Amino acid sequence: MATPLARLTAVAAPLMRDNVDTDAIIPSREMKTVGKTGLADGLFAGWRYQSVGSRVPEPAFVLNDAAYAGARILLSGRNFGCGSSREHAVWALAEYGFRAILAASFAPIFEANCLRNGILPARLAREEIEQLAQLATRPEALRPITIDVEQGSIQCAELTLHFFLDAEAREMLITGRDAIGLTLADGGAATIDAWLEADTHRRPWIYPGVDR
Repeated sequence: MATPLARLTAVAAPLMRDNVDTDAIIPSREMKTVGKTGLADGLFAGWRYQSVGSRVPEPAFVLNDAAYAGARILLSGRNFGCGSSREHAVWALAEYGFRAILAASFAPIFEANCLRNGILPARLAREEIEQLAQLATRPEALRPITIDVEQGSIQCAELTLHFFLDAEAREMLITGRDAIGLTLADGGAATIDAWLEADTHRRPWIYPGVDR
């Protein structure tokens, strides 16, 4: 179960690139675990560090700017999360601390992985992303962004934007449940058990070893 996300106010880090693929988010050489932890250090390793295998920060990369040390929102361009279907990319983002990605578009599998792991993938028009980045990431005064998942709204200073989430996606984020969790909730588990019990009588040959 992911940490529920209903409302978030945080600093946003601008990574205004198109086609940020999953190998850039977490290079395969950094995937040394099959679990959801131990991946944050490898997040954007090819851009974040000066050379392969090192942990010497690349000063020009946005996440190495002290101003964005507490960023929980990432701003980006089109087709974010393209490439392979590795869920490690979302796990790395989550472990680092990101709870929302605002981008012009997402790769479908990556978008689904975000929802299953408590990260909001909010699609905005490219022009809206650029406007938000200009307003929220001014070097002289970073302005926090407030995201309301229930209302589908984004607020930064005088700017208000809106994004669409279908009902299931919204519920997954607000409750912290994945698709299986939603199925089992609100009597779903009992319904499945009742169906299984009845089916063992209808088709006993499918359940070897079950005495009916």
